[in-house]
Amino acid sequence: MSAATRSLRPRFRVAGLDDVEDLVALVESAYRGEASRAGWTTEADLLEGQRTDAAEVTAIIGSARSRILIAEQATELVGCCQLQARPARTAYLGLFAVRPVLQGLGLGRAIVAEAERMASEDLGAERMEMTVIRQRTDIIAWYARLGYEPTGETRPFPYDDPLVGRATRPDLAFVVLSRAIGVAAASSAEIEKM
Repeated sequence: MSAATRSLRPRFRVAGLDDVEDLVALVESAYRGEASRAGWTTEADLLEGQRTDAAEVTAIIGSARSRILIAEQATELVGCCQLQARPARTAYLGLFAVRPVLQGLGLGRAIVAEAERMASEDLGAERMEMTVIRQRTDIIAWYARLGYEPTGETRPFPYDDPLVGRATRPDLAFVVLSRAIGVAAASSAEIEKM
């Protein structure tokens, strides 16, 4: 582990309403516009316009079924993700963002690991699920390295939802990725050893 990676060990906490403005700015910087091109998660070639807004982030924070996990270094917000409790002991991971200039240094892996721990311990989840634009094969491959696999399910892209941005092509869709977490992940590992 390099010195740069060691220095990226974040402190985690759950977001509050005071964090809304900073969260919106972080997510926008990771996915939209020229600033997002500093990292590899940009969707600027696929989508234009906003990725989220203060109303959406406020609603997530205020929901009893959701929370936003924040990663900080010192007092700087460097990453985040949404966790939402879903049926069948599943948690949904969304709104995942890492400050573009810090991408590729292991921070994303640390956030996903903490999100899995929180989903298992706090939400009672045994499975984590997410959706990724199918054209983002680089991101799908990154999640595969973390153990996430396609479920075979696809979901339509919400072309009529201005909150997700304006698509620059007509063939966007989401693939669903999933993996066992917590107790279920441990049980799966034991079964594979047999």
